[in-house]
Amino acid sequence: MNLSGCIGWRRGGLRRLAALALLTVLAALTGCSTAAYYWQAVSGHVGVMLAARPVGQWLAAPETPESLRERLRLTQQMRTFAIGELQLPDTASYTRYADIGRPYVVWNVVAAPPDSLTARTWCFPVVGCVGYRGYYREADARAEAAALQAQGLEVTVYGVPAYSTLNRLNWLGGDPLLNTFVRYPQGELARLMFHEMAHQVLYVDDDTVFNESFATAVERIGVKRWLALHASPAVRADYETGEQRRREFRALTRDTRAALNAIYEQKSAHPSGSPSFVAMKNKVMDDFRTRYAALKAGWAADTALIRGYDAWVARANNASFSAQAAYDELVPGFEALFERQGGASPQAWRGFYDAVQQLAQQPKDERRRALKETARVAHSHSP
Repeated sequence: MNLSGCIGWRRGGLRRLAALALLTVLAALTGCSTAAYYWQAVSGHVGVMLAARPVGQWLAAPETPESLRERLRLTQQMRTFAIGELQLPDTASYTRYADIGRPYVVWNVVAAPPDSLTARTWCFPVVGCVGYRGYYREADARAEAAALQAQGLEVTVYGVPAYSTLNRLNWLGGDPLLNTFVRYPQGELARLMFHEMAHQVLYVDDDTVFNESFATAVERIGVKRWLALHASPAVRADYETGEQRRREFRALTRDTRAALNAIYEQKSAHPSGSPSFVAMKNKVMDDFRTRYAALKAGWAADTALIRGYDAWVARANNASFSAQAAYDELVPGFEALFERQGGASPQAWRGFYDAVQQLAQQPKDERRRALKETARVAHSHSP
């Protein structure tokens, strides 16, 4: 999910002008810099939505390459599966396609202090407070990152291939398929679509970790089911190879986050500070890169996934680890909660979503404790 996509769009002059006017006034009331940010968010999303055409038109157009037709047909099969099997909402999302002519739809900026893994947050209407800021132009994201670095923060910028409009403005058009992800390998394409569609089930204001961990759990459980029913053995094997590497990388980053948090807690307990904290932090980061090199040496082939990890490790800092934690931290609890429903069936998914909605009604700290306890109990009962 990405903040920059919180504004939906479709053709229709009065609706388009009304929505744009409302958001422009809202932005103007919040100050010049914020107005500029809202303007790029609105105009950026408008550009994406105006480029989108119904999938049926792309399939019927003689100039559409056959390779693209095949991918679009596959996305419609995945969408039908997500609605029927995973009980995800049947909305206008993923019924249109756009080629926006760039590798990512937005670029996210995440910032954190040099002695904390707690990301800086930005608060907005509709979505509440989130731990990142999205830009439709990479240059704008880099400029924001430079400004945050000048304030002494550690910053990371990364491209985002898709985002969810949360179903809150679905009447304006839903989320389109994009060239930024439509040619992903089958398992990765299913992961992305199921993740973004999961955000339409539930979104809790001011809790990025809860929202992203929930959507990540849905994607992981859902893609396994999709591959088991619809993929060839070769596709399943390729996906499992990538998933094993993801598990290993997640374990490494989880260990590193724990080590960094321990250092920062010590520093907090001794506010007078000491150069040793910097040395300790640097050692943890050096160990992280050494362990990654050893891990990578055991991976047989160079892939896009590995190249992505290489780039992530090279620029890793507090902001990077903070952003990654949002997609990881509570996933085991959600997965254990799903297992309690008794298996992968439409009834199990409905029970799971009901249980998650109940959790969402609790205060933030209580729902996080409940998920962690659910994961702990499940782990203690596993063979």
